[in-house]
Amino acid sequence: MTGQPLSVPARAWVVTFAGTSVNLCLGILYAWSVWKANLIASEKHPAGSPMDGLNEGWTYLTKAEATWAYAVCGFIFALAMIPGGRLQDRLGPRVGAVMGGLFLASGCILAGLMKNYTGLILGFGVLGGVGMGLGYAAATPAAVKWFGPQRRGLIVGLVGGGYGGAAIYISPLAEWLIAHYGLSGSFIGLGLLFALVVVVAGLLLSWPPAGYVPPTPPISAANPPAITGLEWPASKMVRTWQFYALVFLFIGSAQSGLLVIANATPMLKSIPAAAALITENAWLLSSFGGFVNATGRIGTGRYSDVLGRRNAYLVNGAVSAVCLFLTPAVLWTENVVLLFVVVGVAYWQYGGGLALLPALTADYFGSKNLGFNYGLVFLGWGIAFFVPQAAGYIEDVTGKLDYAFYVSGGLLVAAVILSRFLRRPVESRTDERLG
Repeated sequence: MTGQPLSVPARAWVVTFAGTSVNLCLGILYAWSVWKANLIASEKHPAGSPMDGLNEGWTYLTKAEATWAYAVCGFIFALAMIPGGRLQDRLGPRVGAVMGGLFLASGCILAGLMKNYTGLILGFGVLGGVGMGLGYAAATPAAVKWFGPQRRGLIVGLVGGGYGGAAIYISPLAEWLIAHYGLSGSFIGLGLLFALVVVVAGLLLSWPPAGYVPPTPPISAANPPAITGLEWPASKMVRTWQFYALVFLFIGSAQSGLLVIANATPMLKSIPAAAALITENAWLLSSFGGFVNATGRIGTGRYSDVLGRRNAYLVNGAVSAVCLFLTPAVLWTENVVLLFVVVGVAYWQYGGGLALLPALTADYFGSKNLGFNYGLVFLGWGIAFFVPQAAGYIEDVTGKLDYAFYVSGGLLVAAVILSRFLRRPVESRTDERLG
C-alpha cells in the first residue's frame, strides 16, 4: 500500500485496539490505592508490626512508605519511556511491548514472592516501572502513525484510555485477590495475567507500510492547523522553549491527578458517614476514577481535535484547580457525593492531559520521531510523582492532606497560565508556510 488512501485501513484499528489492550494491563499503577489501603499502618497495627493470616510475612507500612513503590514506579516509568521510545522508533512497537509485558509481570511476581518493602520497591517500583515505560512507549506512537492530525487527539485518547481505564477492573479484582489469596497472591496472579495479555496484544502492533500516507482532509487557508510541517529530531526539539513548556504542562496536569489517585481509597475510608457497602468496597472510588480517567482521555482527545489542544487544556485545568482547592472542605464535610465529584474532575483532567500532551508533541514536532520525542516530554509525568510522595510526608506530619491539595492546585494554575502563551515552534520560513 502506497500513497494516500481514501479511508483508514482496518489494520489501523487493529493496532489501535491492540495498543489499548496493552495499556489495560500496564495501568495497574492507577489501582495502587487498593494495595496502599491494605498496607498502611493503623492504631491497631502500628508501622513495622507483622501481618497474619493470608498476609503472613508482610509488615505494615507508614503512609509515606506505602507511597514510595507507587512514586518509584512512576519515575522509572518516565525514564524508561526514553529508551522505550528510541526502541520503538528504530525496531518497531512489538519488541518494546513484549519486553514491557515481561518486565511488568516479573516485577509483580517478585513483589509477591519477597513479601516486604524492598520487594515492593524493586519488583513493583523498578521492574514494573521499566515494563510500563517500554510498553507504553510502543503502543501510542504505533497507532498515531496510521492516522492524520484531524484524528490524532481521538486516537491518543483511545489508546491511552486503556491505561487510564485499567483501574476499572484491576481495583475490584485486586481487592478480591487480596481477600482470598493475600497480598502475595494478588501480585503473582496479576503478573501472570499481564504476561499473557501484553505479549499477545503486543505482537499485533505494527507500523504502516513504507510509503503510507494517512488520509487527511483539505487544509483551509482561512483556518490553518497548528501543526508542524517538519519532523523534528530530539536534538533540535530540546533547543526550543516549547519543549520545556510541554514538560511543565505535563507536571502541572499529572501531579494533581496522581495525588488523587494515590489517595482515592484512603480518602473514602476516612469518611465514617459513608454507606457501609461503599466503605467495605472502597475500591469503588478507584474504579470510578479509572472510568473517568479513561473517558477523560477519549473525550478530551476528541474535543481537542475541534477546539484546539490549548483551549482543551485551559478548560480541563481551570475546573480541576477549583476542585483541588475545594477538596479539603469536601473531606471536612464528609460528603460522599461531593467527594466523588471532585475526584471525578481530577481524574478527567488528568486523563485529558495524557491525551493532550502526546498529541501536542506530535503537532509541534511531527510523528516520525514521536516515540523518542514524547519519551523526553514524558519526563514531566515522572517528575510529577514527587507531589504525591511529598503529600505522604505532609500527611504523616500534619495528619491531613489539606496543604498538599493547595500546593497541587497552585501548580495546576501555573501550568494553565503557561499554556496560554504556548505556540508551535517555527524552525524556518519553509515550516512557517506549511503551518
